[in-house]
Amino acid sequence: MTNREREIYQLLRENPMISQKEIADLLGIQRSSVAVHILNLTKKGVVKGKGYILSEGDYVLVIGGSNVDITGFPKSVLRLEDSNPGAVKMSLGGVGRNIGENLARLDISTKMMTAIGKDVYGQKIIEESRRIDLDMSQALVLENASTSIYLSIMDEEGDMKLALSDMDIAERIDTDYINKNAKLIRNASVVVVDANLNQSVLEYLFSNFKDVDFFVDTVSAAKSLKLKNLLGYVHTLKPNRIETEALTGIKVENEADAHKAIDVFLEQGVKQVFVSLGQEGVVYGSADHREKFQPKPIKMINATGAGDAFMAALVYSWINEYDPKKTLAFASCASALAISCEATINPELSEAKVNAMMADVYGIK
Repeated sequence: MTNREREIYQLLRENPMISQKEIADLLGIQRSSVAVHILNLTKKGVVKGKGYILSEGDYVLVIGGSNVDITGFPKSVLRLEDSNPGAVKMSLGGVGRNIGENLARLDISTKMMTAIGKDVYGQKIIEESRRIDLDMSQALVLENASTSIYLSIMDEEGDMKLALSDMDIAERIDTDYINKNAKLIRNASVVVVDANLNQSVLEYLFSNFKDVDFFVDTVSAAKSLKLKNLLGYVHTLKPNRIETEALTGIKVENEADAHKAIDVFLEQGVKQVFVSLGQEGVVYGSADHREKFQPKPIKMINATGAGDAFMAALVYSWINEYDPKKTLAFASCASALAISCEATINPELSEAKVNAMMADVYGIK
């Protein structure tokens, strides 16, 4: 949806019987413009029938972590076990929240289930979500709990050298919280889950919502192991080389190895897999298609948010019914925009910018 369509959609949610003139007056636009926007919403399946009955599946739901990222950048070659002159930046993070923000910046209506503390960092996360139109109205805001913090040190090439995470609050995303939001989960067009969730919660979520399309971010090799016996519930998986090895037991050194690992994932029930080989590209596999995509080189400033942007772009591509080649190009361009910025998420990320880069660099429209 466009921003204007989203404004109209919100008014219709609040009052399904509101007139087009009332909407026009509230938004300061012509009634004829409202009619056009409602027609577009109807064509998209968001609005249907008399009284502006709303389609309930017109959003993506993300369930996962939210935290503050504190990142250090050295001014020259990073020296371990020493004090390094550099710059320290703070931005909002968390795999789930990052994916949610990227989706919102790609103009996808997105809701978030997460846990944050009732502290200054938690308030910052809520304020930013309102600014970018990421719906966190169902988030757990907890007294006497600290919002998660992710502390990382980059090397002189902009790649992560060391990180510490304090994410104990993620344990508060439990089965009771899942049950209270069952309708929200069932009505989502796609549900994105990150492996920061407790394994028992992942098991409960997957086994009780079998009709949901789950896109899963493995987060890390250690956390990916939570998924080892749950792969049959996963629609889309995005592991890197190390996570792929941890989940399949196959040493991934080249494209052929990636295809062998993809075979294992598909045999266990995953619908589509995107295995990242770093600078060697991404290998895609599904039951009826295989594809290798090699992104063009780009100067890297901060690698932290690359995977989150890639996952958001995969969801965007699935919703827009892109073929595998276009999906890989779109996701790679979103990831490239992410790593070209010091912040975890590039504030310039947008649907238009990704499409423009995809056309300019790869000739794909």
